[in-house]
Amino acid sequence: MAQPHSSKPRPKKHPRVSSVHQEAAARNIQAICELEKAQMQKRSVSERVSDVIARAAGQAWFSGAHVFWFAGWIVINRGLIRGIRPFDPYPFQFLTLVVSLEAIFLSLFILMSQNRASRMADQRAQLDLQINLLSELESTKALKMLQALCRKNGLTEGDDRELEQLAKKTEPKDLVNHLQASLPDA
Repeated sequence: MAQPHSSKPRPKKHPRVSSVHQEAAARNIQAICELEKAQMQKRSVSERVSDVIARAAGQAWFSGAHVFWFAGWIVINRGLIRGIRPFDPYPFQFLTLVVSLEAIFLSLFILMSQNRASRMADQRAQLDLQINLLSELESTKALKMLQALCRKNGLTEGDDRELEQLAKKTEPKDLVNHLQASLPDA
């Protein structure tokens, strides 16, 4: 009997990864994709335009087009093509103006695109931090529960300082202060 086809792509089977892990990963990937899609749809018209321009400027064809444009401009304005009168003779002041204006606007579009990407990266980092803090809290709680079970069943091994430290609640503020005090000055 044929299985009906689903519109969602199925994760590839990995021999060492259980189907439960694959399904959880697929759900997480789907949730992340939905968040990214929502962020992309929220962009303003100017952000969309700046993203398109920044993406195009980062392509090899963009550099190649500029090489041909500059070469053509110089060839024409050096009077090397008969029948075409130079319109911007050496030292190519109009070319300098055009290139300067292009550089200004291109820089602005790229900065706009990078600022938006930076905001998205900051949001992802905040989400990552929150998930890590929740995971730390869950791990600490699980260790405390495991310690209680061991004590109840007489399975204690005496003084385990490392386990006691791991079972303490992690204070992010203390870690930040320690990190700032330990890092070399920039």
